[in-house]
Amino acid sequence: MKNEVESGQNNKKALIFRARVVGWLLFALAIMVFAKLIKVQYYSLYQGKSWQEHSLKNDLQLDTIPAMRGNIYSYDNSLLATSLPYYYVGFDSKTADSAYFKANINRFADSLANMFGESSSLEYKNRILRSRNHKTRRYLRLKPREITFMEKERVKKWPFFTKDKKGGGGKFEMIYKRYKPYSPMADRTIGGTDPKSGRGYIGIEASFDRKLEGRDGVGWFEKIEGGIKIPVGDALNVQPEPGNDIYTTLDMKVQDMAEIALRRKLTEMQADYGSVVVMEVATGQIRALANLTKRPNDKYEEVFNYALAGSNDPGSTFKLVTMMALLEETHMNPDHVTVNTGTGAMRFRKNMIRDAHRGGFGTITASEVLEKSSNIGIVMLMQRYFANKPDKYLQYLKQFHLTSPTGIPMKGEKPPVIRDRSSKLWSDYSMYYMAHGYEMQMTPLQTLALYNAVANDGYWVRPMIVREIRNGDKIDKMEPYVEEKPICSPETIRKVKKMLEGVVNKGLAKNIKSDLYLIAGKTGTARKLINGIYTEGKNYTSFVGYFPADKPKYSCIVIVDNPKSTGADYTRYAGSVAAPVFKELADRIYASDITIQKPVKDTLTGSRKDVKWAGKSSDLNIISKELDLTPVPEGSEYIGGSLFLKGKTNWKPRRVDSRDVPDLHGMPMRDALYLLENKGYRVTFKGAGKVVEQSLPPGTNKSGVKTILLTLQ
Repeated sequence: MKNEVESGQNNKKALIFRARVVGWLLFALAIMVFAKLIKVQYYSLYQGKSWQEHSLKNDLQLDTIPAMRGNIYSYDNSLLATSLPYYYVGFDSKTADSAYFKANINRFADSLANMFGESSSLEYKNRILRSRNHKTRRYLRLKPREITFMEKERVKKWPFFTKDKKGGGGKFEMIYKRYKPYSPMADRTIGGTDPKSGRGYIGIEASFDRKLEGRDGVGWFEKIEGGIKIPVGDALNVQPEPGNDIYTTLDMKVQDMAEIALRRKLTEMQADYGSVVVMEVATGQIRALANLTKRPNDKYEEVFNYALAGSNDPGSTFKLVTMMALLEETHMNPDHVTVNTGTGAMRFRKNMIRDAHRGGFGTITASEVLEKSSNIGIVMLMQRYFANKPDKYLQYLKQFHLTSPTGIPMKGEKPPVIRDRSSKLWSDYSMYYMAHGYEMQMTPLQTLALYNAVANDGYWVRPMIVREIRNGDKIDKMEPYVEEKPICSPETIRKVKKMLEGVVNKGLAKNIKSDLYLIAGKTGTARKLINGIYTEGKNYTSFVGYFPADKPKYSCIVIVDNPKSTGADYTRYAGSVAAPVFKELADRIYASDITIQKPVKDTLTGSRKDVKWAGKSSDLNIISKELDLTPVPEGSEYIGGSLFLKGKTNWKPRRVDSRDVPDLHGMPMRDALYLLENKGYRVTFKGAGKVVEQSLPPGTNKSGVKTILLTLQ
């Protein structure tokens, strides 16, 4: 017992001794820091004066050193936005001694004139001499605009900028400028920064500004005439910490496809604006987000994020919601329940409800109500099953995640406006107009989230646009958010999936049916609300769906606002406007994503089959290795091939370096376009796939025509 007490006392004494040692060490460190401060402030010299003297003259002050903003990357780690250093070129005319100044001033002035060209060598020299001889003025900014890093490296070799003894005076004032390599693609989504504050004000730049901005440092600056601040030394500077890097879900190949398809249709229809969102079904990762607005010069540019903040009456795409509520409430067999829609017009209270199809649909099933997009049919079903249960219908809208924003981590998402019975605008017929997409406001992204949930077997997924935030080795991953419970029963999901496939296979969107893969979706054409009146001829068109329908990987929504046409009314409806954009984009994605393509049966026989593969040797070499074909011979940049029996390939070099029209047969559009445009040809094309015909034959262009039409297949 005695030994235990003595052992405890010894431990206590050891702890006290260690605490005293640590305390004395901290005290000694504080004395050293204080001594350093005194030395720097009163004894360290800068330009022959102590820091204290500079401070008293009020020409030296502490200011922030801006941190380098983090980068933004795409899904495949391509750079979307970065901060590049730029430099103002300055000169302290009184730093160098007389001998050095006299020996180098002429060469210095010549260098300024040759590189900047804003004044002659003599004018630069006289300007510098006036500054050197002035009693108080000493600093010059030699170029009003900033220079690049590469230009700075050239300037560093000039007199006064090199570290020559008794020389000096050259100075660089560094600033950061935001640069977007893919601009103008996805400009509004990536966002921008304020030139003065450097803070993000729109898009991802604003939404993740705190992560991107980093931490500014603090340093000494000399304040000279004109309010210019020149950094002086590193004494007591607190160095800035760079911002985090943001890794997005955007795939710039899909983004490019989306913008091309959308811009083409907007230009054709002279529409006011359009939007496209492509999302991965299982994760909610957004692969493309395009928003194009018609400008006064009739060009389309990214100005406003309609997908996130452009709310409107969704129109017939909302019929899916009503059909889901009907199925959940009644458990009906939609192929057995029928309604008589008559001749396409029905008086409802004081208003007329019409179907777009002239003459009406007559008696149709509940499934056909959705497939043919019958306004009359959906209202009649609502009257039959929800006439006395409006609150139950509204409860289903909440259950389907339609009464609140998606929660995507982006600033500016506009919440949906779904009326309930407490609203002053609610009337006895509100529910029936809501049934086919009126008297409400929803964004394209909110509509897409619902269809994506259907594609995902009923499980709602939050849209996401950022997957990782990195700072060095530290990685903060953003995991997909998927609701634990489905928004409706598996039975309902199975039934509406069949109906959405029917819309494309035999309904209003059968013009976009594909022989290669299944598409499921719904058209939507809503009259625009202008000055409180739904105006005929002014349409908000949309198509939303997913593909491949039998194994969904992508969901997508296309919006085209106020398309113009001198033709029949149907040419301004969604089936003719928005649906073809969806189809073009889906085709391109399907062609580029091998994971969703169906395997092709081997049909090769013993005879030769000319498959006309052609392109860059490096690309075809990769393909030949993957398919275990005859190796591609070296020595030619472009090559073509014919396939015999399995694995037997005959490769032939393609000459493309002469001025002649190259043989493009078998080449993908990417290679053909590159070769022709570099030779000065204007290229037009039709179809998709590889080149099977070219309007100008290979060889010498005797006609002199500089436009060539390529047929792809």
